Amino acid sequence: MDFLKLFLRGISLLPSLVQSLEALYGAKSGAQKKDAALAIVSSSINMADAVSSRQIADAPKFTAGLTLIVDGVVECLNASLWAKP
Repeated sequence: MDFLKLFLRGISLLPSLVQSLEALYGAKSGAQKKDAALAIVSSSINMADAVSSRQIADAPKFTAGLTLIVDGVVECLNASLWAKP
């Protein structure tokens, strides 16, 4: 499958994934929840395959970008009505 399609599919999972991780790991730290989210999204877009086939040229930079996206989703959810008062 085209890498862009896989990437967008993985990113589209983030809001529901963040909510699910919050429910499952509520007592865990934010960093632990973020690590879990990154692991799930990375595997859903087959990051290892993308790196080996050179669709991702700089894996650390790609992971840093995913981290920013996860942080952004969490920030949006926390600022929305979804967040607990």
